[in-house]
Amino acid sequence: MHRRQFLIGATALVAVTALAGCTTGGMSVFTAEYGSVKDAGYQLPQIPIAKVPRKYHRQIVKYDTAEKAGTIIVDTNEKFLYYVMPEGRAMRYGIGVGREGFEWSGTARIAMKREWPTWTPPAEMIRRQPELAKWRGGQPGGLQNPLGARALYLFNARGDTGYRLHGTPEWNSIGHAMSSGCIRLINQDIIDLYNRAENGAKVIVV
Repeated sequence: MHRRQFLIGATALVAVTALAGCTTGGMSVFTAEYGSVKDAGYQLPQIPIAKVPRKYHRQIVKYDTAEKAGTIIVDTNEKFLYYVMPEGRAMRYGIGVGREGFEWSGTARIAMKREWPTWTPPAEMIRRQPELAKWRGGQPGGLQNPLGARALYLFNARGDTGYRLHGTPEWNSIGHAMSSGCIRLINQDIIDLYNRAENGAKVIVV
């Protein structure tokens, strides 16, 4: 399936109805949660979080939406991912999104969750960047793996969309449009989201 075909027909409906939410300033900001972390034998480095705009630090915000708790809503324009919580709140994370030509929107479900996942570049990416051919069979998980410490795999009725919510070693990409379409989070944030999100959870990307 071509990425640009991902629920194009549903995009307009999603844009109007799915992100019926608004947010206010952080109720709790987790700026202190970006220190070095030992995880599954890997030592994640400390993030120089002072260099990341405060609005992209993980925080609980007031968030009004008709979507039920456990839903994930991705606002690609504002570069925020919201994990909907009870009582009109959400955990908000700063994200990096697809660069020009790789934007997308639609709805999906989390079908799989993986720790320190293997990354396999798609054929079209290898054509654009032939140096990635060495990973045609998959790049093992690790500190330099583009998927980072965790990945949540997005599927729809047609199967694997090819998109992921995943970590990244490139913390300075948060707040920017730099990816090939996937939604990337700081590794410390994707670990937090991974622990909250359930298989089958609804994901809305606007």
